Amino acid sequence: MEKAMHANYGIGYAEYSQKHEVRMEVEQQREKDHQQSMRMVADMNRNFTNHL
Repeated sequence: MEKAMHANYGIGYAEYSQKHEVRMEVEQQREKDHQQSMRMVADMNRNFTNHL
């Protein structure tokens, strides 16, 4: 988990767990990433369905 968090957000788990501000920034970025992924999946599904 430590490597993934650092690779994805540039933060180590120790800093994430100790600093509320850092934790909130990471969680906001995670939410943004999740929403972007959901839009991409919806677009792909829409394109796939339109080509049937």
